[in-house]
Amino acid sequence: MRSILRTPLLLVSLAAGFLLSGCGYNNIQTLDEQTKSAWSEVLNQYQRRADLIPNLVNTVKGYAQQEQAVLIGVTEARAKASSIKVNAGDAASLKQFQQAQGELSGALSRLLVVSERYPELKSDQNFRDLQVQLESTENRITVARNRYIEAVKEYNTTIRQFPVNLTAKMFGADLKPNFSVENEAQISKPPAVDFSAPAKPAG
Repeated sequence: MRSILRTPLLLVSLAAGFLLSGCGYNNIQTLDEQTKSAWSEVLNQYQRRADLIPNLVNTVKGYAQQEQAVLIGVTEARAKASSIKVNAGDAASLKQFQQAQGELSGALSRLLVVSERYPELKSDQNFRDLQVQLESTENRITVARNRYIEAVKEYNTTIRQFPVNLTAKMFGADLKPNFSVENEAQISKPPAVDFSAPAKPAG
């Protein structure tokens, strides 16, 4: 009796598996996991940058204490960016996160411009090492953001297509918001970090 009952159940399970696979269910799950993985990498790289900032600020402060406005600006921008609890699935939350990270990028750029005024700071090995790490991190952020953007585009394109759109609707797979960039070229161009040879102190 049990054997008779198991056979229909097995057939139903297999049929359901084939139907779900044919309707794109498995593909939706795969692409969803890809977007989650790509988003985790974005967060990791932004955190990597945030972790560099205290040492960078302290190093600059040692040579340029009078640049308090710039130093405070970087510190406050970092605090704001770090305080945001972003939900990548919510467009408003993602926009707020992007704006805060953009403000932090601007504050860092101003800090690096200020450093040009201080030859001794530019000659400091610790500062130069931090510049190298910052440039590397900005490049990693750009790569991670690009991968996330492409992963979301692929996911959104897939769940719009027939018959996958029917499966997506059935299982509540909604379109994912993406980074909105006024100038797409900015995505592939990280902020400039100056690596000119350090100027010799006058004297």
